Amino acid sequence: MDTTQRDRSIGFLCLMVTAFGWALNWPLMKLLLQHWPPLFARGLAGTCAAVILGSLALIRGQSLAVPREAIPRLLFASFTNVFAWMGFGTIAMKFVAVGEGALLAYTMPIWAMLFAWPVLHIRPTLRDLAALVLGVAGVALLLSGGGFAFSAGKLTGIALALACAILFALGNVLNRKPLPMPPLAVVAWQVGIGCLVMLVLGVLFEHPNYAAITPLGIGCFVYMTLMPMGICYLTWFETLRRLPPTSASTGMLLVPVIGVISAAIILGEPLGLREIGAMVLTLGGVTLALQRA
Repeated sequence: MDTTQRDRSIGFLCLMVTAFGWALNWPLMKLLLQHWPPLFARGLAGTCAAVILGSLALIRGQSLAVPREAIPRLLFASFTNVFAWMGFGTIAMKFVAVGEGALLAYTMPIWAMLFAWPVLHIRPTLRDLAALVLGVAGVALLLSGGGFAFSAGKLTGIALALACAILFALGNVLNRKPLPMPPLAVVAWQVGIGCLVMLVLGVLFEHPNYAAITPLGIGCFVYMTLMPMGICYLTWFETLRRLPPTSASTGMLLVPVIGVISAAIILGEPLGLREIGAMVLTLGGVTLALQRA
């Protein structure tokens, strides 16, 4: 096996680890929310993960120094990539099923394609419009189970899941230029800043019962801290280093698929023809949107 083929094999292996690690976090996060409130739970896990990531960066000899000119961009990325994506997405899990939240969140490439028109002056093509139609059709099918008669809580969850996707996409479009820092240091700072704000807000306004956690909840918390916000970032960087960006991004479509299936197994959430059809339509639209990359 030559070096190129070995790199691709390792890259695909890292992609699988990343996809499964991030996907399983969705149902386990739902379990953790039975014990602790969302901002506190995600904020504490993320703050712990940021300390671990920062330590790994230092062990690798990477500097954690933030150039002064990069501070505004770092704060903005911390809001869109962490506070909005993780915070809003976690709160949404209190009101919607894992499958609904995951699919809504992973519409982000479609929103990024739409934002690219006014911000980057990249006009949508027929393929882009087809992506939008497929995505909207998939979301509509997903949410049609109750005849579109939503409770206030369900509407809140849908709005939060869409907000996390839209803000994450906006951040990617507006902050396309990489920060002048090592990738691991960038993630450590973003996760640390965004999750510390969540943790403070959670302590102040959610009034968590610290003793409410059970052994199952502790297991979910440890997984959330170490796997999706620790190991998966390392394997994701290796994926990006060894595979083309389009292949890596398209491979991430496994995350909502595995998330929905694992939620059906772990939580007993429905997985019928409507949910499968919604996944096919939505992820088909996302795949078309990703072809722009």
